[in-house]
Amino acid sequence: MASLKINISKLIAKKTIYLGISFLLLLFIAITGCSKKEERKLSRELNVYNWSYYIGETTIKDFEKEFDLKVNYDNYSSNEELFAKLQTGIAGYDVIFPSDYMVKIMIDQKLLADINIENIPNYRNIDRKFINLPFDPGNKYSIPYQWGTTGIGINISEISENVTNWDILWNEKYKGRITMLNDMRFGLVPALKKLGYSVNTINSTQLEEAKQLMTKQKVLVKAYSSDTYIDMLKSGDAWISYGYSGDIYQVANNNQDVIYVIPQEGTNVWIDNVCIPINAPHKYTAEVFINYILEPKVSAGISNFTSYSSPNREARKYIKPEILNDPGIYPSEEVLEKCEFLQDVGEATKLYDRIWAEIKSK
Repeated sequence: MASLKINISKLIAKKTIYLGISFLLLLFIAITGCSKKEERKLSRELNVYNWSYYIGETTIKDFEKEFDLKVNYDNYSSNEELFAKLQTGIAGYDVIFPSDYMVKIMIDQKLLADINIENIPNYRNIDRKFINLPFDPGNKYSIPYQWGTTGIGINISEISENVTNWDILWNEKYKGRITMLNDMRFGLVPALKKLGYSVNTINSTQLEEAKQLMTKQKVLVKAYSSDTYIDMLKSGDAWISYGYSGDIYQVANNNQDVIYVIPQEGTNVWIDNVCIPINAPHKYTAEVFINYILEPKVSAGISNFTSYSSPNREARKYIKPEILNDPGIYPSEEVLEKCEFLQDVGEATKLYDRIWAEIKSK
C-alpha cells in the first residue's frame, strides 16, 4: 500500500509539472502570437527620409489616403549626410534611400534592419538583373528603387559647342556658370574619369592628381550643390551642371534648351535602394510603404515624374515612351560598359573625405 501511495504521488507530481509546462507553453504562444499581430498592425504615422526631388508628385498623398496615416517626409542631399544622421542612433526614420555603396557600408555598420519579404509581395516585380547585387547579396537589407547615371546638364542656348566629354567642366569661358555635386564620392568622378582612373581607386597618387585637377577647376565653379543646382540650371544662373540624370531631365522637361550628356570617357552608374534603419519605430508600416511604391502604376508614376530609370519590370508598361526610349535615361549596353558602380572603398573613405574637404577649403 505504501508503495502504491508513493507511485500515485509521483504520478501527481509529474502531471503537475506537465500541466505547468503546458501552461507556460500556451502562455508563450499567446504572448508571441500577440506580438506578431502587433508587428503587423499599421502605425498612425511613418517617417521617410529621401533625396530631394525623388518621389512622385502624388505618391505620398496617395499613400496617406489609402492607408489613413500621416507621412513625415524629410530630405537629405548626400549619402554621407544620411549616414551621419543614422549614426547618431536617434534619427527615428522608418524608410531611407541610400545608394549602392552606402548600403554596403550601412550593412557593415549594422545600421539596417532585415526586410521581411513576406510583407512585400510586389518584390516580384523587380527586374532580376537588379537583384542579388554584390553590395547586398540576397537583398536582405535593400530593395532597388531607382537607377541612373551622373553626367552634364548643358544649356544649349548659351553653349553652342558640341559637348562630348568632361573637358567642358574645365573650360574657362564658362567661369561662374558651372555647378558641381557637393559629394566626396560623386564629386570626384569627373576628375577621375577625365584622368582615366577608376571611380573606386584607392591609389593615393591617383587621388592626389584628381584633387589637383578639381582644385584647379574650383575658380570656375559657381556652386557645389547636390540639390539647389537644379534651380540654378532652371533659372539660367548656371549653364553647365554636373549632376544626376533625373534631376537634369526634370529641368529639361520644362526647358527644351537643357540637354543631358553622358561623357564619352564614362561615368558612374548607380542604384538607389529603399531600406529600413535598424531602430525604425514603425518597421511593418515601412514594409507596407515599400510594397506600395513597388506597385507597377505607382512605380511608373515615380519614374514619370522624376525621369529616373526604374528597376521595376512591371512598371515599364506604364512609363512614358519618351522616357523609356531616351538613351540618357536608359543608356545602351555600350555606354554602360564604360560606367562603374561606386563601391565601398573601406579605409580609403577617410582619404576621399580629406581630399574633398581640402578641395572645398582652398
